[in-house]
Amino acid sequence: MNADPRDDRLLAGSLVLRPWLPGDLGVLLDAYRDPAIRAGSRAPVADEAAAAAWLRTQEEGRASGLRYGFAVVDPGLGDGPVGNVALSFPAPGSPSAEVGYWTAAPARGRGLAPRALEALSDWAFSRFAGDGLARLELLHQVGNEASCRVAEKAGYAFTELLPPCPPWPDEGHRHTREG
Repeated sequence: MNADPRDDRLLAGSLVLRPWLPGDLGVLLDAYRDPAIRAGSRAPVADEAAAAAWLRTQEEGRASGLRYGFAVVDPGLGDGPVGNVALSFPAPGSPSAEVGYWTAAPARGRGLAPRALEALSDWAFSRFAGDGLARLELLHQVGNEASCRVAEKAGYAFTELLPPCPPWPDEGHRHTREG
């Protein structure tokens, strides 16, 4: 993983992780039409207004230093985003943060999610170690076996079974990676 000199883009092999842009609205809407993405999302995007709000949230999170969302671009699949990875802090200087991701259907099965998640994780520990970041957590519903595989491939160990917690009606898994 290499950080771009502007520090807003990450490179992971052929993948480019970059901030989400207003021009990505259509791609975002298409991605959230996928039932698998909607099922794993805490904030589903149902229409253009919701997509615009989601994009603003990404920008505001980056400005506040509490959320870093990256559009995942695989040049082999085109110029637009085919996935998302995000790092969220509960508060400034927190010793732990949560990571999340999704991959659009056409990009699944290519190893994109673990590579992007590993790049984000390496960047997070490098960038925020001085602020005390020591642990990253990945949460998902029990039935999402693909997320378990992605977590393991990206260096996240299964830590515990979680009780149901809205908006997820089923038990969940917590995976962690130490810095």
